[in-house]
Amino acid sequence: MGRVTLGVAVGVAVVACAVAGVVVGRRVRSRRKWGRVVGVLRELEESCETTVGRLRQVVDAMAVEMHAGLASEGGSKLKMLLTFVDHLPTGSEVGTYYALDLGGTNFRVLRAELGGRRSSILSKDVELQPIPQHLMRSTSEDLFDFISSTLKQFIEKEENGSEFSSLRKRELGFTFSFPVKQISICSGILIKWTKGFAIEDMVGREVVECLRAGLIRNGLDMEVAVLVNDTVGTLALGHYHDADTVAAVIIGTGTNASYLERADAIIKCQGLLTTSGGMVVNMEWGNFWSSHLPRTSYDVELDAESPNPNDLGFEKMISGMYLGDIVRRVILRMSQESDIFGPVSSSLLVPFILHTPFVAKMHEDDSPDLQEVARILKEKLEIPEVPLKVRKLVVRICDVVTRRAARLAAAGIVGILKKIGRDGTGGINSVRGRSDMKMKRTVVAIEGALYTSYTVFREYLHEALNEILGEEIAQHVILKATEDGSGIGAALLAASHSSYSVDSVQLL
Repeated sequence: MGRVTLGVAVGVAVVACAVAGVVVGRRVRSRRKWGRVVGVLRELEESCETTVGRLRQVVDAMAVEMHAGLASEGGSKLKMLLTFVDHLPTGSEVGTYYALDLGGTNFRVLRAELGGRRSSILSKDVELQPIPQHLMRSTSEDLFDFISSTLKQFIEKEENGSEFSSLRKRELGFTFSFPVKQISICSGILIKWTKGFAIEDMVGREVVECLRAGLIRNGLDMEVAVLVNDTVGTLALGHYHDADTVAAVIIGTGTNASYLERADAIIKCQGLLTTSGGMVVNMEWGNFWSSHLPRTSYDVELDAESPNPNDLGFEKMISGMYLGDIVRRVILRMSQESDIFGPVSSSLLVPFILHTPFVAKMHEDDSPDLQEVARILKEKLEIPEVPLKVRKLVVRICDVVTRRAARLAAAGIVGILKKIGRDGTGGINSVRGRSDMKMKRTVVAIEGALYTSYTVFREYLHEALNEILGEEIAQHVILKATEDGSGIGAALLAASHSSYSVDSVQLL
């Protein structure tokens, strides 16, 4: 009997030891898996590091590239395109002006009534019109007939058109957000189509000429006063409300910047005469690149797999088009290193399936158990319920990627300020930290959902701006959010470049 009892006891002990061994083994394996994931996160954090020193190197590189782009065509990754906009709205503009905004699958018609006092837009009317799919691949005549007929219907709804007569035509600003070689304030040649358009007979043709022909065919006697892109429109809107506005930045799905430059600093265009002595330059800053940018393996992979490899390097690190996919790639890497997210889902392998607005929602999820994070992982990436610590890990990934983007955007802005001597150092050739410079009040207009709707992004950008400039200088730099620069801004530019009041830019 005693032997039996002893045998049972030994058996139980063996089983207990075995179970304990299994439990311990699982814990060890679990810790190893978690350790691998934490290693991926640490590598990401180190690769995305944006110290103040590094950001100042980016600032200097941006200013140098701007100078090179102004010196010669092709001299820099920054195109530094002349816009021929030499007058920004002052707030004294009076009258009714129109705008057409074509930049995607919708276009807008807008009318603004200006009251002649700064910030006095008495009224505005906007009409949004989707462009039928077949017109995006038809002919230039078909597209501009559609646009012109819509504009005609919009004008016919006006209650009072008596201010216009045979002596004064209606004037409009045309925002055309496609690659264009600008040749005057109101003319430019289409280089190529993007965003789903493929109207072959228009490539290489003058854009405003095509619009004017459509207006004439539809019986509209209107003057196209300006041809601009959305960034220039944002600068115009910012300057209309605040005369200290010197630059504009768009940080949304894409990103770009424009600013007011001295005409004599545009070396590649010697003989440029403007009545104001300055000209707005469209930087196309998405193309900016420097070895000082903190690039990760995920950026390299994204760029290689994109339709435009080795192009738009800065944009791919800071704009809303790409941030979501960088986060997706990090999660995919972690899923391949460990099973903390479960089996690798097919959705996780799809590029750009995780849009940046969802990154913002996860990043700003303040619920105790991060339910919004869990929902987005499940609905967008087909990742089933994961523990709270894994959800916190995802939030951290969003934070690292977003913080880098915002801080680099801030460095880009300071780069512009340095080029024009508004960073407190006196400009590109000055020694940093000069104390004898009197800092002018400097306003930068900013538009785009990444800045206006993503609170954490905006806070990180402001934080970096203060760190780079120092609090004493930063207090003189104001970032002002604007809305609808591509619409209202174009109408304001039509007013400030009205053929009834403004001389044109000339080339000697």
